[in-house]
Amino acid sequence: MPSRILVIDDEEPITWALRRAFERLGDHVHVAASAEDGLAQARHNAPDVIFLDVRLPGMDGLTALSKLQAIAPLAAVVVMTAHGNLNTAVQAVAGGAFDYLAKPFELAKATEAVERALRKRQQNEPEHARLHLEADASPDAIIGHSPVMQTVFKRIALAAPTEACVMITGESGTGKELVARALHANSPRRGQIFLPIHIAALNPNLVESELFGHVKGSFTGASQSRPGLLVMADGGTVFLDELADIPLPVQAKLLRVLERQEVLPVGATSPQTVNVRIISATNANLSSEVREGRFRPDLFFRLNVYPIHLPPLRDRLDDIPELALHFLHRFGLENPSSQWTVATAAFLKSRPWPGNVRELRNALEHAAIEARGGPLQSEHFPTPMSLGGSDSTSQRLRSLVQEWARECIRESGATEPSDLYQRLIDAVEPALLDEVLGRLDGNRLVAARWLGLARATVRKMIRKHHPELTDEPEEA
Repeated sequence: MPSRILVIDDEEPITWALRRAFERLGDHVHVAASAEDGLAQARHNAPDVIFLDVRLPGMDGLTALSKLQAIAPLAAVVVMTAHGNLNTAVQAVAGGAFDYLAKPFELAKATEAVERALRKRQQNEPEHARLHLEADASPDAIIGHSPVMQTVFKRIALAAPTEACVMITGESGTGKELVARALHANSPRRGQIFLPIHIAALNPNLVESELFGHVKGSFTGASQSRPGLLVMADGGTVFLDELADIPLPVQAKLLRVLERQEVLPVGATSPQTVNVRIISATNANLSSEVREGRFRPDLFFRLNVYPIHLPPLRDRLDDIPELALHFLHRFGLENPSSQWTVATAAFLKSRPWPGNVRELRNALEHAAIEARGGPLQSEHFPTPMSLGGSDSTSQRLRSLVQEWARECIRESGATEPSDLYQRLIDAVEPALLDEVLGRLDGNRLVAARWLGLARATVRKMIRKHHPELTDEPEEA
């Protein structure tokens, strides 16, 4: 049976694309360029699904959301925005939006949203739990409007009102604790304690006692009983940072907390009941830790019910100006935009940020001191941070490849590229071959071992990139 779809958006390319996509599927599509027009259309022809833009002339989309629900209570509303932040996502879900799409989005995402909405109606699933923003929760402390951050905001908004365990992953400095605080601030536990526990900062020999507590006399120095951190956070949220550092014996007891909501102090014979929500974070590859036997698979799956991945700063370069103005304002500058120039933005986007948002903040504070109230210039910033070793080099290489790919795609224009992989190999392979052969004085046999390739493969590479060397004898 055809569905009735209402698209409320003042951007003609969006309405045209959605109308064309759904009419091809046999659905009936109506379009409105304002919230007021959309409300009028919803009154006369009750839609099954509504696509609603946030920024509209006149009444904004979030204001219209509640009015649409009153007019068409059975319609699933999919909120769309190119300018959203965490507050937008939370308000959309709190207002009863069925889904949240960050522009630009693939049409497949829109059709999937409609399919899920119709399935939900057929199955009579319960509506989304409602969120209530705490007045001083400051959800906008997580800054960014890039598509990757829109995805993060949506996942926070969906997970916050639940009791599900959330695992936050991402490189150091991406803001994992900020996400954990946002989850707590927008949850039913927001009036209770939020307790961050940095595992690496605990005494390795006393991690179990710190987390679960101990009874008097349970070990040397235990002169009195002491409650653990998990009991101290009863009723609230515990944020376990640097999860990979939890010792294996402690992991088994933590699993018991998750499965039974019970804590067994060191030396105790009976457990204590505790009611905590656990949010965890790691910058390690826990899947690898599980394979190597250093992390329990059952605990990993129990903690990783709803993952949220934070992108590195190199994947959200367009957020740098907004982040910079936010930090400069926090440093106490009355008019931070006066210190900001187009050249400053271009400079910050061009340099590597292995320390991510944390490194950006520190660099800006350093530059603000150096600039003494004047415009920020490149010479005011500290030299780029180096994390040392191959990690930093790998990050620079990744950034270069991403920049190269973006340039190739831009050069393609309207033509869809079809050979990006081969072009990358052709660009990188000669440099790698030359470096290895140069270090080995042209010894192809050893070069094959270094490259991890068959000698015949190395000979083909040499014939391709250095035909003038084809006739040289190969070393025994």
